[in-house]
Amino acid sequence: MMKKRRTLLLIVVFILYRISQVRSDASDHRYQQSDSVPLYANKVGPFHNPSETYRYFDLPFCLPAHLKEKKEDLGEVLNGDRLVSAPYTLDFQVDKESVVVCKKKLKKNEVAQLRTAVLKDYYFQMYYDDLPIWGFIGKVDREGKEDPSGFKYSLFQHIHFDVSYNKDRVIEVNARMDPHSVVDLTEDKEVEVEFTYTVKWRETDIPFENRMDKFSQTSSLPHHLEIHWFSIVNSCVTVLLLTGFLATILMRVLKNDFIKYAHDEESPDEQEETGWKYTHGDVFRFPKYKSLFAAANGSGTQLFALTVFIFLLALVGVFYPYNRGALFTALVVIYALTSGIAGYTATSFYCQLEGTNWVRNLMLTGGLFCGPLFLTFCFLNTVAITYSSTAALPVGTIVVIVLIWMLVTSPLLVLGGIAGKNSNVEFQAPCRTTKYPREIPELPWYRSTIPQMAMAGFLPFSAIYIELYYIFASVWGHRIYTIYSILSIVFVILLIVTAFITVALTYFQLAAEDHEWWWRSFLCGGSTGLFIYGYCLYYYYARSDMSGFMQISFFFGYMACICYGFFLMLGTVGFRAALLFVRHIYRSIKCE
Repeated sequence: MMKKRRTLLLIVVFILYRISQVRSDASDHRYQQSDSVPLYANKVGPFHNPSETYRYFDLPFCLPAHLKEKKEDLGEVLNGDRLVSAPYTLDFQVDKESVVVCKKKLKKNEVAQLRTAVLKDYYFQMYYDDLPIWGFIGKVDREGKEDPSGFKYSLFQHIHFDVSYNKDRVIEVNARMDPHSVVDLTEDKEVEVEFTYTVKWRETDIPFENRMDKFSQTSSLPHHLEIHWFSIVNSCVTVLLLTGFLATILMRVLKNDFIKYAHDEESPDEQEETGWKYTHGDVFRFPKYKSLFAAANGSGTQLFALTVFIFLLALVGVFYPYNRGALFTALVVIYALTSGIAGYTATSFYCQLEGTNWVRNLMLTGGLFCGPLFLTFCFLNTVAITYSSTAALPVGTIVVIVLIWMLVTSPLLVLGGIAGKNSNVEFQAPCRTTKYPREIPELPWYRSTIPQMAMAGFLPFSAIYIELYYIFASVWGHRIYTIYSILSIVFVILLIVTAFITVALTYFQLAAEDHEWWWRSFLCGGSTGLFIYGYCLYYYYARSDMSGFMQISFFFGYMACICYGFFLMLGTVGFRAALLFVRHIYRSIKCE
């Protein structure tokens, strides 16, 4: 017994020792003069192609004496970060003047490699005490020429670091390239380079808690913020006026319908039933492909829950600027934890639709969104491996994601499915369904599915298209998005407009005695996702400078998955709103 206690005591002491070792100066960002402050080189890549990034030392820069890779979490790896120790040393409060990192003779192939990088506007990114640093590796002097063979290519040799501190903490860091200390890379010949740097420290009164504020301010300067708010308010007012106008018309029409049908019930022999009441025996007839329909609603509900949780985290300040990988980590973890919602919603609804093979329905729910996402990832990861880009996930990270899917996502999906199957909730239909469906009258072309989807998707898209530019410029550019309050308002308006326009189109469809509204309401609600993908084409070719096969693949591949997710989520919102509306109007009349 005594031996066990000693063993337990040794284990506790060892754990406490390891914890004390982990909490070094870099962990609490407090330093004494001359302390070593961690500086990591992250990646390089074309400035206009944010997905095409490479390891910092893929270019022939000077290697440090002891190259050390920083351990990264899941989100950082998914973000393409590959942090290694940088060749520069910036000790706390120590000024340095013209320190030589190394002298290096560049071979012809290295000169050609750097010249190509300079032509493509390659930038580098580093992190100093978790503060980001950027800079371009060179410059191109075009001298009024249009032919790239006549350009002059220069490589920056010298970097000047300006560091601000407040007592024992680093507040700000900037890197400036010396335009006078350059090496000519124009010709294919061996070149000798001397990489140097200087460091200048200055004191500031900015508190440590506000050191990230400058990134938020640059993303929303007062002038741009005012324009941003004005554009959003203008768009929202326009959309709300349109929806209010349509709502007024719809309510008046419904009121007249209720009066008319009440009159028809008092004198049934005088008039024949027409309009949406005529379809009361078919309106609750279950749709075709009920398993797929239930799976789509389950996946859409899960994605809706995921989006709500992400917005809550954003509003409480979790996704502050350059919190590396926080968003990707949250997406993976929350998606895994909300898979039970998808299983429960899909299976319970499938059982309400009198489905029998709930296991197949559950498998379909699990793969409806993850399947296309997995296939897209396999293709894009292969492209990234071909390019030797940091966007390619290591085998270990892929194994971690697979384990999360196997140990968290799948079990929760199954548990949710079992709970949904045992919920024993019956479908609430205020009208009895007839044995045989009535024939749908021939309708004009603009009442078919495709034109209805076009009309349904345009109005919600018009409410968000202004905000889409800022989101795209952040996700597929180098801007920082921090105004999550505006984004939350736009998201709520998107949901309201989607629900309303789907309800309105469902009413017009039933008024034309077309009772097959189930799939139509889902497709109309989700059609906004197709408009967003159409905006992707406009943004890529008209608003961005992205180029190259890898960037095209990543942009259109991952945006296709995102828009597909929006299609499922908004389709679910549209169908649920239409279902509530249909139940309400048929509950308000007497149907024999």
